[in-house]
Amino acid sequence: MGTPDFAVASLDALVQANFDVVAVVTAPDKPAGRGQKLNESAVKKYAVEKGIPVLQPEKLKNPEFIEELKSYQADLQVVVAFRMLPVVVWSMPAKGTINLHGSLLPQYRGAAPINHAIINGEKESGVTTFFLKEEIDTGDIILSDSVAIADDETAGDLHDKLMVVGANLLVKTLKAIEAGEVNEQPQPQSTELKHAPKIFKEDCKIDWNNTAQKIHNLIRGLSPYPTAFTILNDKTLKVFKAEIEDKEPGIVAGGFLTDGKTYLKFAAKDGFIKLLDIQYEGKKRMLIEDFLRGMRLG
Repeated sequence: MGTPDFAVASLDALVQANFDVVAVVTAPDKPAGRGQKLNESAVKKYAVEKGIPVLQPEKLKNPEFIEELKSYQADLQVVVAFRMLPVVVWSMPAKGTINLHGSLLPQYRGAAPINHAIINGEKESGVTTFFLKEEIDTGDIILSDSVAIADDETAGDLHDKLMVVGANLLVKTLKAIEAGEVNEQPQPQSTELKHAPKIFKEDCKIDWNNTAQKIHNLIRGLSPYPTAFTILNDKTLKVFKAEIEDKEPGIVAGGFLTDGKTYLKFAAKDGFIKLLDIQYEGKKRMLIEDFLRGMRLG
């Protein structure tokens, strides 16, 4: 059960490891782009290519879907980057339902663990497999694996890294379940839990009154999607990549300096943020030198 590319790596790893994937459950096709052409999920495209049956329920409690799911008599269900499952679905298989989550649980439960880890300036992240239970991301941990986060790493970089590490961990997890060698552990109790809720547009706007480090982390944590932004000449300016210039700004936070050719830097609370890779409203994504070549900034 999964939808995006992140889930395809896991599905492929299970197929390559010769697990019998009897069916795939993914999101319904959605109209996208100018022509509103129906867009299939990455998981569906992969499953169709491999001849695996695909289920695309609008509602997971739909009686027809429940009956069809039961007919496959799966021993185990595997969830990677999908939506919340009702009890009737996750409690169906004899060996339960497991989930692969993009964080080191119990930290960063929620919809956007990869983004929030970088936004919060973490130096480490990872993946965890666990058995599903009633409350989201709270089930007993089977296995986990950690990775380091570099200072300039983006959410996109970490996503790609965890996608591979997660797929390998999932295979290891299934082999342990198959061999009856699972010793799952309740998630550690912690009073200092960091959460990873869904990110909305208002969360992406840069507040130049923050420290340069905090702003840099926000930009990295939202790149390449949904992308941090600021307003320049009454238009939205998305920022994919930037760097910190550790220098007393001497101008008001949110003000900017430019030579009109090679740099555009905004003042933060305690330094500058130099923009490197941006997209101005109505234009394509470009490097800062290309942007400045065609712009006159006051």
